Amino acid sequence: MAVKERIGLVVSDKMQKTVVVAVESRVTHPKYGKIVVRTKRYKAHDEEDACRDGDRVRIRETRPLSRTKRWVVADVLDRASQV
Repeated sequence: MAVKERIGLVVSDKMQKTVVVAVESRVTHPKYGKIVVRTKRYKAHDEEDACRDGDRVRIRETRPLSRTKRWVVADVLDRASQV
């Protein structure tokens, strides 16, 4: 069984040890054929509390950690620029 992984952008880091990751997928519209961008938001566990808004991260599916949290941050791919 393959492990599901997604790459997305951290859009919220306001919770403790949890980040919200937005993952974009491009799909073709069934009737019109135009490419549509769909966004799905996942809550992911961040044990070290290392992720910040704007970071690109890879998340991996895991056992349920809470009512809404089923993903864990595997690694940070790209840091957001510090202002």
